Amino acid sequence: MRNKEAAARHHRLIYLLNVAQRRLLRWMAAQPSSEVTPAQAGLLFILGKQDGVLMGEAGAALDLGPAGISGLVDRSVAARLVERRADREDGRAWRVWLTSKGRTVLARAKTDAAAVNAALTEGFTSAEIDIVARWLTSIQDKFPRDSKET
Repeated sequence: MRNKEAAARHHRLIYLLNVAQRRLLRWMAAQPSSEVTPAQAGLLFILGKQDGVLMGEAGAALDLGPAGISGLVDRSVAARLVERRADREDGRAWRVWLTSKGRTVLARAKTDAAAVNAALTEGFTSAEIDIVARWLTSIQDKFPRDSKET
C-alpha cells in the first residue's frame, strides 16, 4: 500500500487532471472553427442522439445540476442552437430540441471532436488509451456526483 501512495503522490494526478482539462478547454474555445463552447457541444451531442430530451436528463448526462443545465440551455437558446418546449405530459417539465442551426453546428462539432480525439490519442496504443479511458471512467464511480452516494 505504501508504494501505491508514493506513486500516486509522485504523479500529482489531481494537478495533472486539472491542468489538462483547463488547457484542453481553452485550446478548444480558441479555435477559429469553434462556434460553441465545449459544454454547448456536449448538449448538441446529446440532442443529436435523442432530440427532445428533458432538461434534467440532459443535465444528468452532462453531470450538471439544475442551475448548470438551465444556464447552458439559456445560452444555447440565445445562440439559436436549441429551443426549449414545455413537455406535453408534464407542464412543469421542459424538453430541449435542436434547431436547424444547431444541427449544422453539431455536424461541425463532431468533426472537430474527432480531430481533438485524434490529437489526444496520438502516440499511444489502443491498449494504452483503453486503460486511460477505464481510469477516467472509474473516477465517476469512486467520486460520485451526489456525495450522499459514498
